[in-house]
Amino acid sequence: MNYEGKVYRPWIEANSILIQTTLGCSMNHCTFCSMFDDKRFKVRDIEDVFKDIEEARRLYPYVQSIFLIDGNVMAARTDFLLKVLNKITDTFSECKKISLYSALNDFRRKSVDDLKALKAAGLSMAYAGLESGDRQVLKEVDKRMTPEQALEGMAKAKEAGIEVLLSFIFGLGGRLRSKEHIEATTELLNQLKPEQIAPMALAVQPGTILESQVESGEFILPTKLQILEEEKYLLENVNFPTVYWGDHGNNSVPMKGLLPDSQAFFLRQINQAIMQNPFAHQDVIQTFSW
Repeated sequence: MNYEGKVYRPWIEANSILIQTTLGCSMNHCTFCSMFDDKRFKVRDIEDVFKDIEEARRLYPYVQSIFLIDGNVMAARTDFLLKVLNKITDTFSECKKISLYSALNDFRRKSVDDLKALKAAGLSMAYAGLESGDRQVLKEVDKRMTPEQALEGMAKAKEAGIEVLLSFIFGLGGRLRSKEHIEATTELLNQLKPEQIAPMALAVQPGTILESQVESGEFILPTKLQILEEEKYLLENVNFPTVYWGDHGNNSVPMKGLLPDSQAFFLRQINQAIMQNPFAHQDVIQTFSW
């Protein structure tokens, strides 16, 4: 199997077989991200994708889950994606889950009929980055998506029956816009109602525009207390059932479970960290590369 450049997958997909379907990210301009700065977006030749699927079959006698990479595979043409999905389901009859990276704008740009066809062909779920629900923060990080576009994309995914895991970033508003960022993000999440959510604490990646903004003072990093208070606000105000993947490696208090079932327990954990952990009152956050 051939992989070109840096390869990423959600930590939740640790046991999945990775099939490189596209190269890079069709956006690749967000200020906080350096994941695909080593390549330009390209849809791979279908025969090369098929060869990797066949090679995976030779290597793995039993496969339950497959994850399609790179950055936002959903940006590829629907007919191409259907060929890939059909090849996977024909090759791995035992496979129970096929997932990929998407953007909410990728959902928005496809018709509901196209999305329903992808679902029928075996697509189980998509991972999408919301990052923030705050219009100003989205603009500042060059996400090139509005809250209204996020709602439109999610509505199409829901109508097609494709499960969505939305990730977002505590601290992305910086020290000066922490309150607006988390309030708007929580409000938007309550409208979007994704089946799963994955919050992660801000980590400034080397070589990004955000790193240069931190160095110049244009972006002031939030404090650790602000990060915890953002998660506290979210857990106090999120009002829909979802799976909470709060166990990303950058998060100060790793937590994973169902909401609302675990909501009260998670809040106690966060409040305990705010009150008792010395790191919570340090003036700087420690950041890590992905």
